[in-house]
Amino acid sequence: MRSTALLGTLLLVSTASAGTLRVGATPVPAGELLTFVKPILARQGVTLVIREFSDYVQPNVALGEGALDANLFQHVPYLNAFQQNRPLNIVPVRRIYLPPLGLYSRRVTQVTELRRGATVAIPNDPSNGARALLLLERTGLIRLKAGVGTAATALDITSNVKRLKFREIDAAQLPRTLADVDAAIINTNYALDAGLNPLKDALTLEGASSPYANLLAAKPATLKNPDYLKLVAALRSPATRTFILNTYKGAVVPAF
Repeated sequence: MRSTALLGTLLLVSTASAGTLRVGATPVPAGELLTFVKPILARQGVTLVIREFSDYVQPNVALGEGALDANLFQHVPYLNAFQQNRPLNIVPVRRIYLPPLGLYSRRVTQVTELRRGATVAIPNDPSNGARALLLLERTGLIRLKAGVGTAATALDITSNVKRLKFREIDAAQLPRTLADVDAAIINTNYALDAGLNPLKDALTLEGASSPYANLLAAKPATLKNPDYLKLVAALRSPATRTFILNTYKGAVVPAF
């Protein structure tokens, strides 16, 4: 049964024991990858406890406060932006997978069909908001200031030929907005959780060169923990790579 953000908060009182790793994750695909490697780690004497969260805030809070040993759900731009306001001494460790950000719609079947003045919902956190704008730029719908990169905001749009309107929404709620907007840019984990197939349903997806691969993150003191190193090895193993390719068939791709 999937934990909610509230349950994740309540788990802050838990403590770890020797040979146990507590890892926070969003359910899809991170939680599924951790479930896949759990028996692999068990054979090496490591008990993996998976805590699932429904948002992007509590997994970092729980890790920062010591209720988790690591988490798997975010990319470097998000982690950096998060810690600008909430420095928790969390460090990125290893890239594991890329869930391509996608543009979805229930009103059109091609990007070119978006009407003038269409409303596009995008994630409201700075890192994924910038990521959404970069995806729209790749489609040719907008142009951004040269060199703005992962720091892009709506203020950096220099060309918006169709005069698109942007609605900033919490990333977890974006699938629910599809009935109310012309299109929405949705993170793959939330798209999969809502029953969307990125390869079939997305109007466009990020390319394989995206810098937004999701990674395993931890506190510095954990990085030399032998059990943690076994987790890193398991998540980046040929078996896990094959699992990602066979399970998601391109909707999620290995980043190692």
